[in-house]
Amino acid sequence: MTELQEDYSYHCPYCAALTSVVIDLTGGSHQTFVTDCEICCRPITATVTVDKDGISSFEARKEDN
Repeated sequence: MTELQEDYSYHCPYCAALTSVVIDLTGGSHQTFVTDCEICCRPITATVTVDKDGISSFEARKEDN
């Protein structure tokens, strides 16, 4: 059975803390969403590319204001 979600760890672009997010692999091949850092609580824009093997690319950047 194929997993529907995948945990992904990354460094916050503000405070550099290692944090993680759960990615919905059924949400499409290109996903963009905003999440907050678990440590500094600042908003992060995440861009994810998903292929048949799971997450193929992930970018976390400071939220544009």
